[in-house]
Amino acid sequence: QVQLVESGGGLVQAGGSLRLSCAASGRSFSSYAMGWFRQAPGKERDFVAAITWSGVSTYYADSVKGRFTISSDNAKNTVYLQMNSLKPEDTAVYYCGAANSDYDFYYWGQGTQVTVSS
Repeated sequence: QVQLVESGGGLVQAGGSLRLSCAASGRSFSSYAMGWFRQAPGKERDFVAAITWSGVSTYYADSVKGRFTISSDNAKNTVYLQMNSLKPEDTAVYYCGAANSDYDFYYWGQGTQVTVSS
């Protein structure tokens, strides 16, 4: 059974930092890329960042460019999202997903709450 488990969320003041982790497990787990999405209350789930397991390609939403960094540790099957200069509008549940080469996301984690206070 494939599992994606996020961790690292929490409450932080504006301007602060958090690092999210997403650990993938399961004998049948395989993906081309991993990504982070977020969903604020009453809003749709939005793309945040993605990375290929090769580490060659990374993608970011305009709203987080220059503040967030996605990285991966292939040996640990883990993807990270370093979030700096956090703003109240970054408050959301952050989800990790696994994607194929068409960037169709087919596995999802349970989400981790990030709350940024002003």
